[in-house]
Amino acid sequence: MTTPPPIADPDPSALTCSGDQVGLCAGCQRKTHRYGRGGRPLCQWCMDAVQEKWGTSVRFSVRT
Repeated sequence: MTTPPPIADPDPSALTCSGDQVGLCAGCQRKTHRYGRGGRPLCQWCMDAVQEKWGTSVRFSVRT
């Protein structure tokens, strides 16, 4: 796992989505693609840490 950049730097996914789909990571509060199609509650660095601990089959559920 690579060392994450400072929290002030957004997750790369936040740079590829529209501004209304950007939100804060549930883990570290970094800006990430949080809402809409393809959005996730965790930035890539927090998700990597979770998958390292629990395995790559870990997923999150979307509540509707």
